[in-house]
Amino acid sequence: MTDFAKSWQLSRGRLRAEVQDMNKAQLDYRIHANSLSAGQAVIHVVGVELYFVAQLIGATLDEKQARVAKAATEGVVNDNPFPFSDEEITPELVKWALDEGERFAGPHIENPSPEFLAGELKSALGPMITGDGALARLGFHSGYHQGQIYLCKTAPDFPV
Repeated sequence: MTDFAKSWQLSRGRLRAEVQDMNKAQLDYRIHANSLSAGQAVIHVVGVELYFVAQLIGATLDEKQARVAKAATEGVVNDNPFPFSDEEITPELVKWALDEGERFAGPHIENPSPEFLAGELKSALGPMITGDGALARLGFHSGYHQGQIYLCKTAPDFPV
């Protein structure tokens, strides 16, 4: 297992633990009007995983995966609407997304081939990066959003 995978598994596990018992109102909560909800943050994290890995392995995503992959950028790094409405982001969708990211991206993160590491892809922020660079980003990405969700959960008006 690579150091990238160790970081990814740790931060990804913490993200999953942070949201696993959240109800619909909690997943929908926004600390302010321009922030992602906890549910959107999870879909975004998985979207980046699918977006990066699909590019590096030349995979075509199915319709649901492709919609999640749009959350890598849509409504996050641009002004387009987020690909899922608040009504669609349920505890079941969040769990499915986390499971799907682990199923689809996990094997490539945990045991990347030399071709994967040397491959090039367009990052969610736009620059071209290598597979090695993608793994460096994925190693901390879920931890970044887990921290945001934790802050939301400590807000005085967070739903119980």
